[in-house]
Amino acid sequence: MDATLSQSELDAFAQRVHAQGRRLYRDLPWRATGDPYAIWLSEVMLQQTQVARVDGRWQRWLERFPTVDALAAASPADVLEEWQGMGYNRRALALLNAAQAISAAGGAVPEDEASLRALPGIGPATAAGIRAFAFNRHTVYLETNVRAVFLHEVFPNSEDVADRDLIPLVDATCPPDGGNSLCDPRGWYYALLDYGAHLKKTLPNPSRRSRGYVRQSRFEGSTRQKRAALVRIMLDHRSGISTRDLAAELNRHELRAGRAELRESDVEAIVEQLRSEGFCTREHNMWRT
Repeated sequence: MDATLSQSELDAFAQRVHAQGRRLYRDLPWRATGDPYAIWLSEVMLQQTQVARVDGRWQRWLERFPTVDALAAASPADVLEEWQGMGYNRRALALLNAAQAISAAGGAVPEDEASLRALPGIGPATAAGIRAFAFNRHTVYLETNVRAVFLHEVFPNSEDVADRDLIPLVDATCPPDGGNSLCDPRGWYYALLDYGAHLKKTLPNPSRRSRGYVRQSRFEGSTRQKRAALVRIMLDHRSGISTRDLAAELNRHELRAGRAELRESDVEAIVEQLRSEGFCTREHNMWRT
């Protein structure tokens, strides 16, 4: 798919986005800081999570773990405890592991893309978000709201649009490092994010026309739901809990939800997987986070 735009078309597109960005600007708390750690945290929390849910949890996390070094010194149990209710517990462990690597290297969140992406849990979009919002660097930040704007404005009648068709346009429209007299990378991506969020609320979600669009799978009743429940149970039993008692507590929850009980062997298999991923340990037949 070819969507090469002339400079005049790029300029017109940028003017439309700037106008919408000014009209729709959201005064979000993580936009009031230049702390790379705090911005990194917001980027992770906002993945597949509504802004209203993050506002409040972001501040609470920073009160408990105010710096990279403070997070690096925390226990996995404390980090998982603070993350509860945010979904995808592996993101909390990735934050902890990355913070430990950063702290060991001196405590400064890196600025260059390669160093960021070498850290646990930091992919292209998260790295680009840190570079744009913390360091005001030219970068290709392609996340769902940004994607929605380009699909709506540039590919209004196209289906199955691949990211490779969007990336050159995102790159071409992002201002240079530090910006120019009209805009900077930080402000440009704020405008795209706010316009994209508005489009997704007021129109059929343009992102659904992306080739990479995946509808989120059902959580309740899934293995992911049972994993999350088992982590919560272990957090409630810091001194340790046996597989039998884990299964009993989980099954009480499953029965209340109208689901079938799990066999103790099935529960043990799930917890063993959690152990292999660093969520818990087993000592003297007792499980602990």
